[in-house]
Amino acid sequence: MHMIYKQIEKGRFLSRPNRFLALVERMGAIEICHVKNTGRCRELLLPGSTVYLQKATNPLRKTQYDLIAVQKGTRLINMDSAAPNGVFYEWANAGRFLPNTEKVWKEQTWEDSRLDFLVETKTNRTLVEVKGVTLEQDGVARFPDAPTQRGIKHIETLCRAHAQGIDTCLFFVIQMEGVKYFAPNEETHPAFGAALRRAAAVGVRLMAYDCTVTPTQITLREPVEIRL
Repeated sequence: MHMIYKQIEKGRFLSRPNRFLALVERMGAIEICHVKNTGRCRELLLPGSTVYLQKATNPLRKTQYDLIAVQKGTRLINMDSAAPNGVFYEWANAGRFLPNTEKVWKEQTWEDSRLDFLVETKTNRTLVEVKGVTLEQDGVARFPDAPTQRGIKHIETLCRAHAQGIDTCLFFVIQMEGVKYFAPNEETHPAFGAALRRAAAVGVRLMAYDCTVTPTQITLREPVEIRL
């Protein structure tokens, strides 16, 4: 249900030389940090933004810090791309996704896709793909922040599985608190929005939850309305 981060330090974002690295000022020194998100995040990583870093436990690592969260106005947004699967796994294991859950299997291959989870109860099995959402515009959470053919492939896989009688779910973890609703990002990737509407029409279950985010943890909070 939540992920906890240890050894968190505050910094000031300077620049992002590539997808994986950020330059951050921490206590007067410039640190090269690993960005735990390969998305664009352009609206988040603005020069001067307050960011939160987790110190790496491996002293031999090239980068000694991971950038895990960023302050955007009054809202703290978790940027760790491993967090959505982590919080969903805990939440599903606690029986919050489906009552009488017996086992949650990670990374399930189905046909030519690898989906995030298979949730097993006494009576059925549900394939689940989890997507982390970090993009927010005027209080609306949107996905994706960059075109994602992989995302469309996952949706098509869920549709095919559903057609074969398997329960399926696409679960959006919104990595911030208190958004108005969730919607596909039509401007960036209209094909993803179209795929999402097709999935809803054939009966794939769509769910979105926001999160309580602090510098040291992220916790699934409550359902968010999905507008297609």
